[in-house]
Parts: sequence; C-alpha cells; structure tokens
Amino acid sequence: MSGFKTGMLMIVLTALLVLIGQLVGGPRGAVAMFAIAAGMNFLTFFFSDRIVLAMYGAQPVASRADAPELWDAVEEQSRRAGLPMPKVYVIPQDAPNAFATGRSPRHAAVAATQGILRSLSRRELAGVIAHELAHVKHRDTLISTLVATLAGAIMMIASIGRWGMMFGGGRRDDEDRNPLGAILGIAVLILAPIAAVLIQMAISRSREYAADAAGARASGQPLGLANALRRLEVAAGRTPMPASPATSHLFIVNPLSAQGVAGLFSTHPRTADRIARLEAIAARDGLA
Repeated sequence: MSGFKTGMLMIVLTALLVLIGQLVGGPRGAVAMFAIAAGMNFLTFFFSDRIVLAMYGAQPVASRADAPELWDAVEEQSRRAGLPMPKVYVIPQDAPNAFATGRSPRHAAVAATQGILRSLSRRELAGVIAHELAHVKHRDTLISTLVATLAGAIMMIASIGRWGMMFGGGRRDDEDRNPLGAILGIAVLILAPIAAVLIQMAISRSREYAADAAGARASGQPLGLANALRRLEVAAGRTPMPASPATSHLFIVNPLSAQGVAGLFSTHPRTADRIARLEAIAARDGLA
C-alpha cells in the first residue's frame, strides 16, 4: 500500500472519529474528538515505543555480551538495510515472537523474546530481524501504532455513543424531532467501528507483506524468513503469549488466537500466504 493511500486512510479514520464526536456531542463533540485525535497522535509519536516496551517488560541489551546472537543479527541486518543500529531489547517470555517500534529509523528499537532466541537458527533469526528493520525503514512502526490508536478510540467512543442513544442520554432536540436522523446516527455508531477495524486490517496486512518482501531481499534469506514464520506459527499455538489486542499488530506473528472467524479480522495475513510469497521471491530471485 502506497504512502498516499495509507495517509488517506488515516485521514478517513480521523474523520470518522470527528463524525462520532458530532453525533454524540454536536459541534463541541466534533471539536473535542479532533483535539483528542491530535493529542493521541502526539503522544503516540513521542511515547508509544516506551509504552509498548514497558508493557512487555523488555530488557535493554547494552552490549553484544548480553545477547550475542541477537546483537549480531541486528547489527548485520541494520548494515544491510542502510539503517543506524537501533536499540536492542529482550522480552522475558517463552513464546517466540519479535517486534520493532519507534517513530523513525533514528529512534527505533527491536525487541525479541527469549523464546525466539532459543527456537530459531541464525539464518531464521536474520530473516526475522530483517523483516522488523524493513518496518523501521518504511516507518510502519509509527503508522501502524497511530492507526491502531485511532481505531481503538473510534471503537471506544462509538460504544459510549450507542449506550447513550439507547438510554436517551446526549440526544439532541433536533434528533428527538427527527427519528430518521436518530436512526442514521445509530447506524453510523455501529458501522464506524467496523470501518475502523477494516481500515486498520488493510493497512497492517499490506505492510506485513511489504516488510516480508523487503526483509527477504535485504537479508538475502527469503527461505530463512519463511521457515521462521512456519516455526513461529506452530509455536504460537503451543505457547500463547499474554499480549494486548492494542499492540498485537506490532509482532511478526499474531500473538493472539486468529483461528476461525477471528482470523478474518486479524491484523496479520495468513502465515501460509506469507510463506508462499517468500518462496516465490526465492524462486524468482534465485535465493536459496
């Protein structure tokens, strides 16, 4: 998904939030929601990396001696990608997973669980780190967090608005005189969260595919990444990771269950589809 399309979808999310504010609180509500959106974007821009690292108890890796394999992988893949060395963290969790965060390549961090360091070969770990650094290079870490924040706010405010309308709270005089307006308002409050989830899903899935492709080419290890994804998918089912739905989009594989109907609304593409694309890249580019 191009940067233009992503930007337009983020504008749509902001507009949905303002529209919900208008429905719930009139013009003042719209202004308040716009201010909230601006405030959340500001906080997300400057502090989201610290928040998510703290949420998962990530421990900083000060030098190569603390985690040699992880440090070497991050250092090598940063060089290959033409990026400054990000901060490195280890998450004390047995579930194998990893994520990148930060607002820009110069303010980035890569975190890996203890489980992934025990589970993957050096080649597979290189593919995973290259994938995460591709997110950093294209600023997906910031975009995905902003989108998740806006989508979460839309769902929360819309839920409050629905309850308010159900019990008559916050209903304006013009809505009392116009039942059709009230019905349309309720419809918007129901459909807006669905639209927000679909937009978040579209952006997140497209960026995962793009990071897979960019990471595979930068590292020269498309099959290493494919094998890593295969291992991580199996391990995620065996060793669940206590993760917040608000941050699940950051991880290389969804730490939450995405089976059945839940898979339709997952922020990650099907792992089998990602593997197939990586194998196609390996075959086309002659990368074993």
